[in-house]
Amino acid sequence: MSATEWYAHKSLGEGLFWIQERFYESGNRANIWLLRGSHQDVIIDTGLGLRSLPDYLNAKGLLGEDSERKNPLLAIGTHVHFDHAGGLHQFQQVGVHRAEVDALANGDNFETVTWLSDREIVRDPTPGWRARQYKVKAVQPTHILQEGDVISLGDRQLTVLHMPGHSRGSICLHDREHKLLFSGDVVYDGAMIDWLPYSRVGDYVRSCERLVELVDGEQVEQVLPGHFNTFGAKRLHRLASDYISSAGACHKFATCAIKSIASLALRATNSSSAC
Repeated sequence: MSATEWYAHKSLGEGLFWIQERFYESGNRANIWLLRGSHQDVIIDTGLGLRSLPDYLNAKGLLGEDSERKNPLLAIGTHVHFDHAGGLHQFQQVGVHRAEVDALANGDNFETVTWLSDREIVRDPTPGWRARQYKVKAVQPTHILQEGDVISLGDRQLTVLHMPGHSRGSICLHDREHKLLFSGDVVYDGAMIDWLPYSRVGDYVRSCERLVELVDGEQVEQVLPGHFNTFGAKRLHRLASDYISSAGACHKFATCAIKSIASLALRATNSSSAC
């Protein structure tokens, strides 16, 4: 299967594109965002990486005729989980938060929570493909990101907000001028996952408090999440507030138990895949 068949895209206007992997049918299927600027284009999250995302971008002309005059395309992982970071190795310029640099550089499939089954891939990306062969390929990031960093696209700026909780290196990218928030898995319109190996409920509460502050300060109007549909400030406030109010002692105890089980399952899965 060619890259042009594997992906689909939609233009949302003003240089923003939504991209998705067509034949990965799972709740883990991540949104891929392309944001074009006057001097720099950025791809935010890259999906599984089963087919070449750069080839798709070029074949569909999504980078525009002036792409050769810009800085090289920068691929940013909002975090290094497999469904977001699997395609980062396909790009020359790669950015992740400093807390997850080693996990990506080492191809650590425990921290990237690699968990993929054959039934989720409804058309083989290559002949004879099997999920047990899948790994997040190691890549050395060229851009080590941290809180407050500003990624300049020329005519627009993205500010890095370190928002741990889902993972230790989770980030949002905030376009303050346009009041857009690329939220990765920090928040999307669904249940927040805080029971993975490097999740921390306390961190997640503080990150949600920051999200509430962004809404209260009228700094966000639209959220472009790592999964599912986009939503507005009111929904963001509700999702973040609900998590804060639910994260009591009982929640922390249950999360700890689930995390232990998930960690054992992940280690077993990745150990058997290596055999």
